[in-house]
Amino acid sequence: GKAAETEAALLEQIETCQTPMVVDADALNLLGEKRNYIGRLPKGSILTPHPKELERLVGKCQNSYERLMKARELAKSAAAAPSRASYFELAKSAGVHIILKGAYSAIVTPAGKCFFNPTGNPGMATGGSGDVLTGVVLALLAQGYEPEKAACLATYVHGLAGDVACKKQGAVGMTVGDIVAC
Repeated sequence: GKAAETEAALLEQIETCQTPMVVDADALNLLGEKRNYIGRLPKGSILTPHPKELERLVGKCQNSYERLMKARELAKSAAAAPSRASYFELAKSAGVHIILKGAYSAIVTPAGKCFFNPTGNPGMATGGSGDVLTGVVLALLAQGYEPEKAACLATYVHGLAGDVACKKQGAVGMTVGDIVAC
């Protein structure tokens, strides 16, 4: 949610956390309202927006190419930005990885590299699927994987599990439980 106490907890976590964070859902929406905190995220953090969540962080995009270019700019690392910086200046200080969810999800690194995931299917566009991806990313980070490898591997495995579930029962009616089970 976006309640005041939730916002305060998120902002405190960003200020005190010293390891990469995984930021999803309403935390992304809160960052869209508090853009100056983007540059305060711990280096190596991973954002997992769908296209509309990304637009709340970077502004409206006219097409998928512009969306990808803005995601690249957000992920790039550089020196710390001034306190009254524009979104692009803040983005340069973030040094974050971005998993832009969707058909052929894109993984964008702070160096500006883009990887496109070949796994997944339309049946995965179901409530909770992004939460499963976030859980896989967190599990890999907790095991010591570097953020870039964790983001790429989690996205691939998540999509592959969805593909296995689709082969077993079809895309129509697929649930998040089906993805988890596979």
